[in-house]
Amino acid sequence: MNAPTPTHRPALSMLDLVAVREGGTVAQALQIALRTAQHAEKLGFARYWLAEHHNMPGIASSATAVLVGHIAGGTSRIRVGSGGVMLPNHAPLVVAEAFGTLAELYPGRIDLGLGRAPGTDPATMRALRRSRVE
Repeated sequence: MNAPTPTHRPALSMLDLVAVREGGTVAQALQIALRTAQHAEKLGFARYWLAEHHNMPGIASSATAVLVGHIAGGTSRIRVGSGGVMLPNHAPLVVAEAFGTLAELYPGRIDLGLGRAPGTDPATMRALRRSRVE
């Protein structure tokens, strides 16, 4: 007897670091991310998440909430979110307000992933006005 055939496809998601290509610019990386999200949406992906990284010249995803809004504004149904906003780098209320606003602008489409790793070097941590004690 044959096993039953699945009636649904698994939901696929994508995590993007928004890499800056060699010889490219941050602006180009942001536009490539938008085109990638639009293509993922056409392919039927369920989610497009962006990772938070600071002080990395080859990564353009440091302002996660801004980038989530950019991608959500350029797509129509795919869920867009953060593959980890690191709370040691941000005041929790500011994160809640930013993502709450995004959720109102794009109802049912915004995801908020949280993390607690510092995720950066000591100089950047000082620039973010955070100490390791916090």
